[in-house]
Amino acid sequence: MAYHERLAERIRGYFKRRGGVDEKRMFGGLCFMLDGHLCCGIEKDRLMVRVMPDRYDALLKKPHAHKMDFTGKPLKSFLFISEAGYRTVSGLASWLDEAVECAKSKPPKKKKAKIFKKLAKEHRC
Repeated sequence: MAYHERLAERIRGYFKRRGGVDEKRMFGGLCFMLDGHLCCGIEKDRLMVRVMPDRYDALLKKPHAHKMDFTGKPLKSFLFISEAGYRTVSGLASWLDEAVECAKSKPPKKKKAKIFKKLAKEHRC
């Protein structure tokens, strides 16, 4: 199991009525993109959330929140939430609300046409 499948189902349920949400496999887990921006994800049994930079320090002090650290250097604006922090419906929703706020603060990304990616690969000098 690369990621917690039950947590993925719960996150899908949260986003069910919201448009513009895509799933991508990243970081060895599953990420949820909102309007083209990384919003949240799952790595093993940890919830990953992207939060507003000005809220990062306050949210890091909450129980079950930890710095997201893959390479020895924490990624600012990203937090890992341990299972106890998202066990309840309200606990998960509060973290996902923070992640949605961050993603919505950015302008929607335009989707790139796949044909252009293919052409770029074929015509590299």
